[in-house]
Parts: sequence; C-alpha cells; structure tokens
Amino acid sequence: MTINNIRGNIMTNSRRRFLKLSAGGVVGLSMGGISLKAFANEQLDPENPQAKALQYVHKSAKEGQDCANCALIQGSDGEPWRPCSIFPGKLVNSEGWCAAWAKKPG
Repeated sequence: MTINNIRGNIMTNSRRRFLKLSAGGVVGLSMGGISLKAFANEQLDPENPQAKALQYVHKSAKEGQDCANCALIQGSDGEPWRPCSIFPGKLVNSEGWCAAWAKKPG
C-alpha cells in the first residue's frame, strides 16, 4: 500500500464521518424544534408571578395593542393561543396584553 492510498483512505473516512455527524446534527436540530413547540402547550395563568409582574391579561383593554400584533409573539397568525418569547413554555391569548408589548414591525 502506498502513501497516496493511505491518504486517500483517511480522507474518505474523514469525509464519511463528517457527513454522518452533519446529518445527525440536522436531525437533532429538527427534532429539537418539535420538542420545543410541544413544550409550549400550557396556557399562561394571569396569576403566574411573571405574568402578574408584567400585568398580563387574557383580553387587552388597550386599543390596537394585543399579543397578536406584538413583536414578541411566536407561532402562526390566526391561532387563538400562541407561544411568546417573554413567557417560555407558555401560550398567551392572541387577544391578551402585557407591559412588555412592543409593536410588530411592518
């Protein structure tokens, strides 16, 4: 076996290993997204200490300010309960409001 054959085998094995690890990472990331979405399934209780501190309510009393048009809301438009970056693992009412409300750009 020549030195060039040995180098070729090492390069091929390294490339295969890299591709396997990369594919595993992509699968892991996509599964992580699924588990994070599944984690945010409990509706936020206005009595929650963080919700109280931010004056969260399920129904906004402020004209033109609700969770649906807040920059911090996540999920899809039209869903009545959506994840919010301020309350990890909780769903907020799209018609709700809290003191962290910030107008969605656009």
